[in-house]
Amino acid sequence: MKNLMLLLLICYFSKSYAQDFDFQYDHYSFIVTDLKKTGDFYANILKLKEIPHPSAAQGFRWFSIHGNSQLHLIGKDSVIRQNNKSSHLCLATQNLDGLISYLEEKNIPYWDWPGKKNAVTDRADGVRQIYIKDPEENWVEINTAIHE
Repeated sequence: MKNLMLLLLICYFSKSYAQDFDFQYDHYSFIVTDLKKTGDFYANILKLKEIPHPSAAQGFRWFSIHGNSQLHLIGKDSVIRQNNKSSHLCLATQNLDGLISYLEEKNIPYWDWPGKKNAVTDRADGVRQIYIKDPEENWVEINTAIHE
């Protein structure tokens, strides 16, 4: 009984000192060599709204995704590429079929997770997803996940 009381006291006091940081997603960054071409892809093809850099610094292009979430493009003279689909920006839409039609009209290829061109992955949780590449070969997943 003593051990149970001690355990309950430890749990109670450790929980009361625990902090809830209430994290929210802020931004994702890509380092790119052609800031204009890659930024134009996100602005003109994916239709992300470009927003100003807070200090108007050169070498950056920032885009609003939803609410306060953002994509930051950082221009550098050289970039070490991983070209690994596991490292990617992910966007969600409930109009994936419309997006696929739009991509096909623009001759922009897309892939499923295993790598089949112009195919869609149907995940076990019911979410559908595709992957595209920006002009600098960065992967972007686009799926149908619902976010509240």
